[in-house]
Amino acid sequence: MSSTVGPIPEFELPDSCLAFLVHLDVEKGYSPATVQAYGRDVEQFERFLSRRDRSLAEPEGVDRDDVRSFLAELHRMGVRKSSMSRKLSSLRTLFRYLRKSGLATGNPMAGVGNPKQDKRHPKSLNVDQALAVMEAQVSAGPEGLRDLALAELLYGSGLRISEALDLNVDDIDPGSGILRVMGKGRKERIVPLSDASVRRLKAYLVQRHAFPVEPQERALFLGSRGGRLNRRQAARIVEHMAGLAGLPQSISPHTLRHSFASHLLQSGADLRSVQELLGHKRLTTTQRYTHLNLAQITRAYDAAHPRSKKKDD
Repeated sequence: MSSTVGPIPEFELPDSCLAFLVHLDVEKGYSPATVQAYGRDVEQFERFLSRRDRSLAEPEGVDRDDVRSFLAELHRMGVRKSSMSRKLSSLRTLFRYLRKSGLATGNPMAGVGNPKQDKRHPKSLNVDQALAVMEAQVSAGPEGLRDLALAELLYGSGLRISEALDLNVDDIDPGSGILRVMGKGRKERIVPLSDASVRRLKAYLVQRHAFPVEPQERALFLGSRGGRLNRRQAARIVEHMAGLAGLPQSISPHTLRHSFASHLLQSGADLRSVQELLGHKRLTTTQRYTHLNLAQITRAYDAAHPRSKKKDD
């Protein structure tokens, strides 16, 4: 059961599960981060099964009670419902693969529903807060220019952090005003570059050579050691910029993407266009942002309409 195959060698999984991860990577074209997430979910379930003298190496011995007991343990651990649903999705995908490959005939996921989700809305900044982050007084030099260029892509073009960090120098032509992005499932989409993004990308590219970068390294965004910037480093950059902007709450790279979508909708952009810009597969995913428009409309009504109860107070 040692992991000698597959894109993620640190996982301790049966060969059939490692083959599943390779399938996601090679045949499905999932991003490395997504394959890692599937691997962690499956490995967690495998460790749970081992305490019940079962294993995914023998999937026929895994039943619905195992899955439900796994959910109960996650609940006791305080795992969020959204994370529990994602883990169940990973296991459903795994068992579909095992059955399709002839490695299993049963399906212990049948009849197991996702936990009812708490109603949560995406966290976003208001326009003034977002602009304050974009204008944060970062340190002078190549690292500051990199930080500004990265933040502008996340907020100005609505990129996922994985999409921004996967970019290579050859992918960028600031003068064109557009950017081709490889999204989830290796699906390409075109997003516009804001004028600020064009300026900041150009400024950063002039100074990119100041990083201790190897000639063969083509990553657009570099870390201090000259390799490709990673997600943790990017999160720290955005959090630092938020602090410089004087924001009371910590924000993540995904907050900037949420803010991009929210501000477009508040300014009258149609839902389908925003869906395309974000690279959402389903319109319902984009519809999570419409509550922001509704809240804005409600406030305007309460402030102006003569029949508003709040106005009468």
